[in-house]
Amino acid sequence: MRITGISTHVVGTPWRNLTYVQVHTDEGLTGVGETRMTGHTDALLGYLREAVPHHVEGSDPFATEDLVRRMKYGDFGRAGEIVMSGIACVEMACWDIKGKALGVPVWQLLGGKVHDRVKAYANGWYTTERTPEAYHEAARAVTARGYRALKIDPFGTGHLELGHQETVQAVALIEAVRDAIGPECELMLEMHGRFSPATAVRLAKEMAPYAPAWLEEPVPPENLAALAKVAAKVDQPIATGERIHDRIEFRELFASGAADIIQPDLGHIGGILEARKLAATAETHYMLIAPHNVGGSVLTAASLQLAACTPNFKILEHFNDFADAEIKNVVKGAPQVVDGYFTLPDAPGLGVELDTDAAAEFPQQQARFDLWAEGWEKRDPDKAGQK
Repeated sequence: MRITGISTHVVGTPWRNLTYVQVHTDEGLTGVGETRMTGHTDALLGYLREAVPHHVEGSDPFATEDLVRRMKYGDFGRAGEIVMSGIACVEMACWDIKGKALGVPVWQLLGGKVHDRVKAYANGWYTTERTPEAYHEAARAVTARGYRALKIDPFGTGHLELGHQETVQAVALIEAVRDAIGPECELMLEMHGRFSPATAVRLAKEMAPYAPAWLEEPVPPENLAALAKVAAKVDQPIATGERIHDRIEFRELFASGAADIIQPDLGHIGGILEARKLAATAETHYMLIAPHNVGGSVLTAASLQLAACTPNFKILEHFNDFADAEIKNVVKGAPQVVDGYFTLPDAPGLGVELDTDAAAEFPQQQARFDLWAEGWEKRDPDKAGQK
């Protein structure tokens, strides 16, 4: 079997573009992969146009390691977000092809399942008025759908510092959410990597009574010394890693001991097998893995394949129930959350199919996610999203 080419399909939303890549073969099998881009979609498509003739066409989709190696190193450059995201789309699609050809789900090819179901946490649910009453109501709606974990960024447009009034408001929002969901639900606290260490530590102490399951990116992710400083002074677990695009770059994070949970994005770190290798390394450091997952349903399906066979897998982020109502028909067989958990897909490959006609109804947009724009959190829920 050989790859004959690819086709790309961009599904646009106001705050992110979802790029789907179909890989076609000479035996008639087609696989699909996905990544999510904000502001770099054209760059990704340009990379794929150049990379496919050199590295992808004519390749054996079963030889995933060789294909990834050539795409990553074959042009003598350093692979960053664009290259690794392009690799991820193609790599996922190859796994989809392999599973279809053999008639088994991808998790079966990765060693078999160690979990029968995977816990989900809700994101994208709090595009509402930033008042305790509105957040309380929104959080109750999340748990009414069966979720027993959710994530929130209550800090508005705070950057490096957060003033007294903004801190009071953030605490009030978290208090309202915790009251709505009760003590048994996990509550993840998102900081989007924008505070100084001193501010992050102070905010962690303010939030401690509400038992956050983790603090996510409390400081900018580029400075591991700053992250270690925070980790040494707070009691809550630290989660980070969504903006690291090469598993090798996790080495210093592991060595620092500054994180308890790593959050690679399968759509940016080179795909399923790269994330599987990273998870295995994390296991040797007694770290859990909870992938960043703000893409569409193909990326969710790929993340579930990883979850099934990964002993140290904690939980999977899920946006599709709250941010993607308009585009829900783009992917057939999309994973569903029931009573707070995903069931594992048992269909061959990734277990999903892209409906290209439905995808064509949502053309690429000038997507914009600006955390520091005044009033971003008050936009119309149909025109905004949370990361």
